[in-house]
Amino acid sequence: MKNGFTDIPKYKLENFRHIHRQNNPGSDFGNNIPDDSKIIEGFEIYSSDGMVPSKGPLKSIFYRIGITVTGSLNMQVGLDEYGHRPGTLTFTFPSQIFSTSNLSDDAFGYYMFFTPEFLNDIIPSIKIADEFPFYDISGRPVFQIENDELENILLLVTKINTELQYKKSGRNKAIKMYVYLILLEARRSYERQNMANANCFLSDCSKLINRFKKLVTQYYLDKKQVNDYAQMLSVSPNHLNRIVKENTGKTASEAIKEMILQEAKSLLLYTENSVSEIAYRLNFSDPASFNRFFKNSTNETPLAHRSRHN
Repeated sequence: MKNGFTDIPKYKLENFRHIHRQNNPGSDFGNNIPDDSKIIEGFEIYSSDGMVPSKGPLKSIFYRIGITVTGSLNMQVGLDEYGHRPGTLTFTFPSQIFSTSNLSDDAFGYYMFFTPEFLNDIIPSIKIADEFPFYDISGRPVFQIENDELENILLLVTKINTELQYKKSGRNKAIKMYVYLILLEARRSYERQNMANANCFLSDCSKLINRFKKLVTQYYLDKKQVNDYAQMLSVSPNHLNRIVKENTGKTASEAIKEMILQEAKSLLLYTENSVSEIAYRLNFSDPASFNRFFKNSTNETPLAHRSRHN
């Protein structure tokens, strides 16, 4: 908090449950039902039974693994939107801004969280993005896997749940090993599909757009002008705007505004800052300008958005 303003909370495991779980736990899988005897420091695992149908935009300080077994949902990570279907894996890393929505009635899967320090016995946190490219800013965080790959991962999920339920000796270390093996299975599928080199086969325009999106998700709070990103990408602002518009339907300026809108939504939903405070924090000249920006983007005022979601 600075000068009375509360920034978007970066949720820790211990204060995140109310954001992603309903009061009805659905089943006793993993940590679905709060139970102190199942607490593993720096780690939680759930089934989608009892999961809220939508959440975010928000940020966390932990890593996330999601496994879609049946059904579908939508996810946005930064400026990229993804549709989940059976056999989809998803990964987010600390401080990313993301949201989920449109959970289908037949959706089922598993998800787990772990802190950067959780796997330190196996891999230093500073090396996670190097070893698992889907956790790197330039990687693809959502991708499809084959049925046999999914079965291998689900077997490991079952083993983690068994460790939690029966509380045998060495379970903490066993769970860490199973999480690492899940990440390893995911990396093998990522490599099998040659996703690390996917950009090599893209056109120059697509590569430019991908780099632009990644930069915006990193710097949107400090750099709000197209010229800022054009300089980093060594192209002219007009060229950047034209390429982004032709390939995405939105101008580069609109893409930057989309990230600012996500920040605004998160501040409205997860803090008690006034609309005026949020307007000035996001560098609008006055609250009226912020209200116009928000309403033009969402067809509702900031206060209406806060009221409807709270």
